[in-house]
Amino acid sequence: MRDNRLGAAFLPLLPWAGVSLTGFLGRRDEREVVARLLSDARRGRSGVLVVRGEAGIGKTALLEQARDEAIAGGFQAIECAGIEAETQFAFAGLQRLCADRLGGLPELPDVQQVALGVAFGLRAGAPPDRFLVGLAVLGLLAEAAAGQPLITLVDDAQWLDQASADVLAFVARRLEAEGVLIVFAIRSEDGSDLAPDDPFVGLVPELRLTGLGETDARTLLGASVQAPMDGDVRDRILAEARGNPLALLELPSSAALAGGFGLPNTQLVPRRVEEGFRRRSGDLPRETQSMLLLAAADPTGDVALLQRAAALFGVAPEAVEPAEASGLLDVGSRVRFRHPLVRSAVYRAATPGDRRRAHGVLADATDPIAHADRRAWHRAQAVLGTDEAVASELERSAGRTRARGGLAAAAAFLERSMELTPDAARRAERALAAAYAKHDAGASEVALELLSEASVGPLDTLQRARRDLLRARIGLHLTNDPDAPRMLLEVAETFTVLGARQARETYLSALDAALVVGTGVMEVARAARAAPALVGPPSAADLLLDGLVTAFTTGFGEAVPILRRALAALREERPPSPLDAGASVEAPTAPASNEGRRWLWLPSGVAAGVFDEESMFDVASRNVRIARDTGSLSILPAALVGLSAVTVLRGDLARAAELADASAAITRATGAVPLRYGRIFVAAWQGDGEAIDELRLGEAGDGAGTVVGAELSLAHYANAVLRNGLGEYGAAADAAARACLSDELSNTSLALPEFIEGATRSDQSALAMSALAALRERAEASGTEWGLGLAAGSGALLAHGAEADALYREAIDRLSRGRMVLHLARAHLVYGEWLRREGRRLDARKQLRIAHDTLADSGAVAFAARAARELRATGEQPRARSAPSSGALTEHELQIARLVAAGATSREVGAQLFLSTRTIEAHLRNIFPKLGITSRRQLRDHLPQ
Repeated sequence: MRDNRLGAAFLPLLPWAGVSLTGFLGRRDEREVVARLLSDARRGRSGVLVVRGEAGIGKTALLEQARDEAIAGGFQAIECAGIEAETQFAFAGLQRLCADRLGGLPELPDVQQVALGVAFGLRAGAPPDRFLVGLAVLGLLAEAAAGQPLITLVDDAQWLDQASADVLAFVARRLEAEGVLIVFAIRSEDGSDLAPDDPFVGLVPELRLTGLGETDARTLLGASVQAPMDGDVRDRILAEARGNPLALLELPSSAALAGGFGLPNTQLVPRRVEEGFRRRSGDLPRETQSMLLLAAADPTGDVALLQRAAALFGVAPEAVEPAEASGLLDVGSRVRFRHPLVRSAVYRAATPGDRRRAHGVLADATDPIAHADRRAWHRAQAVLGTDEAVASELERSAGRTRARGGLAAAAAFLERSMELTPDAARRAERALAAAYAKHDAGASEVALELLSEASVGPLDTLQRARRDLLRARIGLHLTNDPDAPRMLLEVAETFTVLGARQARETYLSALDAALVVGTGVMEVARAARAAPALVGPPSAADLLLDGLVTAFTTGFGEAVPILRRALAALREERPPSPLDAGASVEAPTAPASNEGRRWLWLPSGVAAGVFDEESMFDVASRNVRIARDTGSLSILPAALVGLSAVTVLRGDLARAAELADASAAITRATGAVPLRYGRIFVAAWQGDGEAIDELRLGEAGDGAGTVVGAELSLAHYANAVLRNGLGEYGAAADAAARACLSDELSNTSLALPEFIEGATRSDQSALAMSALAALRERAEASGTEWGLGLAAGSGALLAHGAEADALYREAIDRLSRGRMVLHLARAHLVYGEWLRREGRRLDARKQLRIAHDTLADSGAVAFAARAARELRATGEQPRARSAPSSGALTEHELQIARLVAAGATSREVGAQLFLSTRTIEAHLRNIFPKLGITSRRQLRDHLPQ
C-alpha cells in the first residue's frame, strides 16, 4: 500500500457532483513544503514552487489550498491560468496576471516602463526584449509586496504563451528578498516528461504529484458515489483511476463501467476522463452543446463576448444553464470550465464544420479595433481551404504582435497566414517571412522546415538569396557550421547585383562567420574585395568591412588607417534609444533584428588588434550601454565579457570578474548558452591554476563540446598568459603560438608579446626574433603608445647591455602614458628581473617593488608572486598588502557593495544586476554589519580598491 502522504485530493470539486465533503486527503509532505515557503515569504525571503503532474492529479487543488492558507496568513494573492487556445497571443497570460498591478508602473525605471507598456500594447515603441519585460514584472511584484507579502499562482503553465512563460521563469529565477512566492502548476502526463524548451526546468523546489494512496482513493470514491457499489466494480474503478482524484470522481459516471461490462482500457487516465466529459456534454440539449463549443473555442472567458456570439449562433443565453447544472461550466464574472479537460473534450467532440462555424461567429462578435488580433485568429480557424483576405489580416497581426515583442506569436501568425495563402508566389513569400520570424523567436529547426516550404516557390532571385542567407545563419547559430562562411559568401555575391547595402552587410556577416568558425577567412576577404561601392558616406560597418578586407588581403599597415576611421565612426554613431516612442518596427519579412548586431564584437577586437586602447574601452563600454539601454539581453552577455577583458588590462581584475560574473548570471537567468571564456580570461591573469583544465577544453580542438575559431584562439591566448604568470615559459610559448595561428586580430596582436616572453625564456630565441618582427610591424603601423611600448619591451627581452636597458626604459615610458596597467606592471617586472641578473640589485628592487605592488593590488596573483620571488632574491621582502578586508562578504555582496560605493542607487544596482530594489536593500542590510559600517558613504573606505 502506498504511503497516504504521497497522494492527495483537495475536495472543493465535490459540490459540483452534489457531494458536500470538503477538505484535503493526504498531501502532508506537499503541504509542509507550501507552509515552509509561505513562512519564508512572510519573513521577506522570496521563493518559487513548481507542481507537476498529470491532468486531474490535484495540482489545481494544491494551488487553491496554498492560496487559502496564504490569504488566511495575511498575504495578497494574484492568479492566472494558461489557456491552450491563447498560446499564440504574446504576453496574454502575463497581462492577465499583472492587470491589477500596473499602478506600480511609475516606480520602475523608464526603460522598464517602456518595455512593459509596449509588450501590453499600451504604447508604441521598438519591440522590447522579453527579459527586460521580466525585470519590469519583477519590479511590479516587488512593489506590490512592499507592505504585504504576495502569493502568485499560475495554473496550467504549460499553456502559457511562450513570451509570458519565459518572462515568468526569468522572474522566478531572480526572486530573492521581496516577500513574493510564485507557484506554478504544470501538466505532465507521466509526471516526468519535460519539453526541451520548458522554461520552468531547474526551478526548485519541484513537487511531482502522484496518485492517491489506496486508503485515500477509497475514501474519495466512497464520498463521490453515495450509493451501494458492487465490490468488483469498485475495485475496477480504483485500478483504472490509479489514484487520480479527478478520475475517481468521473469514472463512476460511466453506466457501462458501473454495470461491470466495460472492456479493459489501456488509455491514459486523462484521456479516459476527457472521454467521460465528452459523453456528459453529448447528453445535453443541442443548443447547450453549441454554447459549450463557443465557450471552448474562446480563450478569454468574456461573458459578453460569449453572449454576442451565441446570438449570432442562434442560441438563447439560457441555453448555458444545463451545462452549469451538470457541473461542466460556471458562468460568473468569467466563463470557467470545471477542468481544462472539459474544454478540450467539448472542442474535440465537435465536428470540423461546427468548430469552423463557432470560430466564425466569435470573429464576428469580437471588436475589430480593440481585439483585432484575436479576431484575425478566429477568422483563420474558420477558413476551410485558403483565403487571401484572412491571410493578409494575419500578416498584419504578425506585425503588430512583433511590435509588442511577441516573436513566437508573430511567427505563429505568419505560419498560419502562409497556410491560408492561395497564390503560390505569395505562399512562398510568406513561408520565407515565417521562417525568419521562427528563427528570431528561437525555433530554428521549425524555420528550416519553413524554408523547405518556401523553396517550393516560385521565388525570385532576392527571395532565394534571403532563403540561403537564413539557412547559413541557422547553421552558424545551431552548430557553428564550418560551411556557413561559404554559404554566406555565395549569398553576398548574389546580393552584389541586387543592392550594395545588402551585399556589403552579408560580406561582413560572412567574414564574421569565418572568424567565428576559424575557416575560410582569406577566401571571404578576397571575395569581399568585389563588394559594390556605396553612394554617399560610408557607415562604420562599411569601413570595418573595407579595413578587415585590406588587412587580410593587402597588409596590416595599409588596413590600420581604415580601421581607425571605422572605430571613430562607430564611437560617433548615435546609439538607439528605447525611449523613442515612434521607433520603427521591423517588418515581418526582414531578417532577425539581432542579426545586425552580431558583428558588434568585431570593433572591440579590431581596437585591440591595432593597439587602440581608448577605442577598445569606448567601444566595449558603448556595446554594454546599448545592450542595457535597449534591453537586449541576447547581446549583453557578450558585451559584458568584452568590457571585462578591457577592464582586466586596465588593472581592475575584481571589477572585471564582476562583469564576467554578471554575464554568466544573465545567461543562466535567460537560459542562453554561457560564454565559457569570460571568467577564464580573468582567471588566467590571476594565475588561477584551476582554470587550466577548462582551458584544455579549448586546446583539445576536437571532440564534442570543444570550441573553434575565435573562441579557441582566445583560449590559447589566455593559457599563454596563465603559463607566463606561473613561470611555465615553454608551455606559454606553445599556447601563444597556437593563438597566433588565428586570423582574428586582437588575439594575434596580444599573443605576440606572450610568445616572445615565453620563447625567450625557453631557449627559442630564433622564433622569438621572427615574432618580434611581426609585433614591431603592427606596433609601428598602429603608432600608439600601447603598441610601441609592447614592442619595445619585447625587443628588450632579446637585446643585451645598453640596448636592452634603453628598450626597457622606452617600454615603461610609453606604457606609462596609457591605462594598460598590467602591461606596464609587467614591463617593470621583466626590467627588474633583467637588472637583477645584471647584478644591479638596488635598481632591480625599485622596478620589482613597483611591479609587485601594482600586480598585487590589481589581483594578478601569479605575476605578483613572480615579482615577490625576484624581490626576495635581491634581499628585500615584498610588502604585505594592507587593503581593507572584505573577506566576510560573498562575491555577490561585494559586487553590490562596489556598485553602491561608486554612487549607484539601489534601483540602478538592481537594474544592472537584474534584481529587485528590495533585494538590493536586503543585501545592504547584511553588508553594513559585516563591514562594521552604518551608511553608504562609508562603503568606499571599507572596500579594496
